[in-house]
Amino acid sequence: MSQMLPYATASIGASSVAPRSHLADEPARMMSKLLIVDDHALVRVGIVTSLEAVENAKLQLFEASTLTDAISLYRSEPDIALVLLDLNMPDCKGLQGLKQFLEAFPQARVAVISGTQDEFVIGQVRALGAVGYVTKGQAPRAMCDTVMGLLAAAQGSASGFPRFPSSSRYDRVAELGPRHLEILELVLSGCSNQEISTATGLSLGTIKNYVSTILLALDVKSRSHLISLFR
Repeated sequence: MSQMLPYATASIGASSVAPRSHLADEPARMMSKLLIVDDHALVRVGIVTSLEAVENAKLQLFEASTLTDAISLYRSEPDIALVLLDLNMPDCKGLQGLKQFLEAFPQARVAVISGTQDEFVIGQVRALGAVGYVTKGQAPRAMCDTVMGLLAAAQGSASGFPRFPSSSRYDRVAELGPRHLEILELVLSGCSNQEISTATGLSLGTIKNYVSTILLALDVKSRSHLISLFR
């Protein structure tokens, strides 16, 4: 078992953002940088502790407790190999954080960490461009295996996602077009059809057709059923 070594600590703004290095005596260029973004300190500590226990893992671990700090840190460390991003942060909810991060850094490799295991949520995360999905309830060893696999995987690999039957909503979400996903996100934000019509510039009738198509494609009974999946 490799020996744990001290790690360096830094901060950005008022929120703690701490880089931690495992096997700190290794040259930096040989280490993989991993950014853990979660507003719960205990969750971050658990992930960091588990990853630091992986034998022969050459990792430099960074932490951020808000999306804003994560974006700032990633901008200053452009060679971060993987970002583990919680779905619900103090400054963003649902999929907005994932969308904002990937819009700021289209080439970033982001895996979502979340307590939900609903296949619809996982499917939409994949459709928006994440490279993996890590559930908080899984065993530390399984989490580490997923993370290390994502670090070793090629860009765009879907190996970091749970497997579902081919007919599941998981696959149907991935097949939705960009406009459907845009409207789906507005529905999940609680917008009415009229509000979506105003935001997108599409007619109210067109929005109703889009919403009906989404509900049918995802095999959910109502808007409230759809929204409840994210609670």
